[in-house]
Amino acid sequence: MKPLLLFIFIAVLLNISTAWSEQYEDYTAAHAAYKKGDYTKALKLYRLYESQGNTDYRNDIGLIYLLGKGVKQDYSQALVWFRKAAAQGDPDAQLNLGDMYNKGKGVAQNDIEALKWWRLAAVQRVAIAQFNLGVMYANEHGVTPDYIEAVKWYRLAATQGYAKAQYNLGLIYYKGEGVAQDFPAALNWYHQAATQGYAKAQYNLALMYDNGQGTTEDFSEAVKWYRLATAQGYADAQLNLGVMYSEGKGVAQDYVEAVKLYQLAAVQKVAIAQYNLGVMYDNGHGVTQDYTEAIKWYRLAAAQGYTGAQLNLGELYYEGKGVSQNYSKALRWYRLTAAQGDRSAQYSLGFMYEYGHGITPNPTEAAKWYRLAATQGDADAQLNLGDLYSEGKGVEQEYAEAVKWYRLAAAQGDASAQNNLGALYVNGYGVAQDYILAYMWFNLGGTLGDANAMENRDLIAKKMSVQQISKAQKMTNDCQQKNLIGCD
Repeated sequence: MKPLLLFIFIAVLLNISTAWSEQYEDYTAAHAAYKKGDYTKALKLYRLYESQGNTDYRNDIGLIYLLGKGVKQDYSQALVWFRKAAAQGDPDAQLNLGDMYNKGKGVAQNDIEALKWWRLAAVQRVAIAQFNLGVMYANEHGVTPDYIEAVKWYRLAATQGYAKAQYNLGLIYYKGEGVAQDFPAALNWYHQAATQGYAKAQYNLALMYDNGQGTTEDFSEAVKWYRLATAQGYADAQLNLGVMYSEGKGVAQDYVEAVKLYQLAAVQKVAIAQYNLGVMYDNGHGVTQDYTEAIKWYRLAAAQGYTGAQLNLGELYYEGKGVSQNYSKALRWYRLTAAQGDRSAQYSLGFMYEYGHGITPNPTEAAKWYRLAATQGDADAQLNLGDLYSEGKGVEQEYAEAVKWYRLAAAQGDASAQNNLGALYVNGYGVAQDYILAYMWFNLGGTLGDANAMENRDLIAKKMSVQQISKAQKMTNDCQQKNLIGCD
């Protein structure tokens, strides 16, 4: 899960501004009134100072109108005072005026004007303005996209310790946008933002430790940062920390803790967390097995288009777990998932068409879906497609094509495919008759516990010499050493 560039504009919400507070540490009557929540009095005193020629409070007056403190919220009045202060060179007012233009508050939305005022504040080292300029250049708002310029402004804000800029700078180094891709640099900037408590940076930092990017893979360190982001309610971190507990990575395996974390992310509508929670209930990991509860969470994830959940819903309807068995609903979920390219769903759909489960048997349609799954490497689909070619069901009978698909499934350790391949060698269907290769494939299937393969091996052995059997056994061992690839 790769987070997007953060794009946040922030009005200066100080009490009333840092510069004001530092300049008047003795707390003027206006400031004291504001602190007490007497905004009407504060505004009255600010206006008094204004009438006496003291113009230092104009940005503060603008903030009162912007926020509706003690007066009716009035963007137009806020603009008046921000403009006056900005024209005097007040950087906070320039920042706020840019924000008004960017958001279209009291004025027509205008990114160019926003850029103008933020640039004036940025050159006065206002970190938020520098950050906002970086965002504008990175996202083509009012300017031609320019990651080099974005990096420049992010770096200025980041070196002032602005966490959001540090995060975005880390993301740019991670992606290699405007700079050469540099995982260690990304890690460094994420770390700086993360240590300030910025949840997105904590999550990305955890991901880098989790995946060993820019640093040595360190699951314990990943858990540490996932946990910090989780404590702030960051849903993706809750999900990933749940995975760490589920798999025992960086922590002792703890399904109960994993379930708690998945629930936190699931209620925030994270589809993968909803799916994972469904799996936990489906399998009884960390909770009492409960197919009804599994279906509840699968449905939520499926509604967001998560194919794994759609597939599992199809399987539960097919098997009648947690719901009444319903082939029609199983077909619906399998079709939805298969159309998205999921090979398991394509296989299941082919199986239902072949055997007429919830639909009229249609071997041609079965062959279509088996082929789609088989070309993606699904061994069950390869086996069944081989059967269709061997029997001439839904396709023209073609033993050579059957051999092709059986070989692919056999190479994945499918004992039935190995047995079927052996039978074709016995009879010389699609291949030259060869008892030695037939014995080898029967023997391989037999070692995996296939009773038919063992029986066929013993039958063919009666037609073979001792030397042939010895050679076939050696070929069996050689094939196993080659991981079943290229054995015949």
